Amino acid sequence: MSAPKLAQGPQAVPSAPSPQPPQPAQGPDVSAPLRLGVLISGGGTNLQAIIDRIAAGTLNAQVAIVISSRPGAAGLRRAEAAGIQTMSLSKELYEDPLVADEAIATALLRAKVDYVIMAGYMRMVRYPILRTFKNRVINLHPALLPSFKGAHAIQDAYDYGVKVTGVTVHVADERYDCGPIIAQRPLEVEESWTVDELERHVHDLEHELLPDVIQLLAEGRVSVSADGKVCVRQDERPNA
Repeated sequence: MSAPKLAQGPQAVPSAPSPQPPQPAQGPDVSAPLRLGVLISGGGTNLQAIIDRIAAGTLNAQVAIVISSRPGAAGLRRAEAAGIQTMSLSKELYEDPLVADEAIATALLRAKVDYVIMAGYMRMVRYPILRTFKNRVINLHPALLPSFKGAHAIQDAYDYGVKVTGVTVHVADERYDCGPIIAQRPLEVEESWTVDELERHVHDLEHELLPDVIQLLAEGRVSVSADGKVCVRQDERPNA
C-alpha cells in the first residue's frame, strides 16, 4: 500500500506514517511546560483560548503541533499566526480512519507531545492514537455528559428544553463522547435565550474550562484509576 498523502502546513511533519505501529509515549515531566498536540476541525476558538492562556502566563503548557481534519480550517491560521507547527489531513485519507489515525499518532509522537487535546475535533479517535497516548487523549464536549452526546449537543439540549446544560472535559476512549470525566461546568439556561445565544454562552464556558483542566494536567493532579474513574488531586503538589 502506498503512503497516504497529507495536506500540510508550512512547518508540517513528513506525511507518511511509520511502517511500524507507534509505541506508547512516555508520561509528561510535570516540572516542564506540558507539550500539547491539539486536534481541530474548524475555527479553533478553543485552540485560541489555550494560546491566550499560555501567553498570559496562567497555563504551564506549550502547543507543539496543531492537526486539522480539514485543510481549510480557520484554526490552522490561528496556529500559524502563533508560530505553531501545523498539519492537515485530506478527506481522501479519512476513507480509511485507521490509516488517518496512524498518521496522526506518528506526527504527535514526532512532536513529542504529552497530551492530545480534542478541541472541536469532529472525528472519532481510534486505536492508533488511543494506544499510543493511553489515558492522555482529552476531549471537550458542549454538554453535561452523559446527556446529549454527538455532534449537535447544543441544539439537542435547546430543543429538549433543558434548564441547565454545560460543558464536559473527559478522557477519550473508543466510544463516542464517553470515557472518564475529568471536569464539568454547568450553565443555567435563561428562558429568553435563542439557540445562538445558548451556543455563545456554552462556547464561553468551554474557553474557561478547557485551559483550567489542562493546567491540572500540567500540575500532575489528574490520574485515571484501575476502575476507569478520574481522580483529581485538590492540592498543588504533583503526583509522586
